[in-house]
Amino acid sequence: MKAETSGKVKFGIWGLIVGAVVAMTIGFAWAGWVTHSTAQKMSDEAVLASQAAICVAQFMKQPNHQEKLKELAAVDSWKRPEFIEKGGWDKMPGQEKGGSYVAQACVKGLEVLASK
Repeated sequence: MKAETSGKVKFGIWGLIVGAVVAMTIGFAWAGWVTHSTAQKMSDEAVLASQAAICVAQFMKQPNHQEKLKELAAVDSWKRPEFIEKGGWDKMPGQEKGGSYVAQACVKGLEVLASK
């Protein structure tokens, strides 16, 4: 290989490396790229938020929801998710069992509604 060709190859390889680093820096910093684990976490949070909203809606849809809100307020704060689970409001349509995280998020949503 000629010295001139060798220099061009080295320059080309360094150009590729620097270009890749610049592209990744721009992509992750400004273009909104995320890693798989970050995307999974964001997806899980979005699903939990939507399920909590459904739980709150199911709770508020019952005819005696004001009485149930008072009952919920009377329960110890650490037992409130259990109250939601017993009522079945944390179950999504088609599910046999709800999730404890959904019940906890539902309690938080209901506490916001009760404080208004």
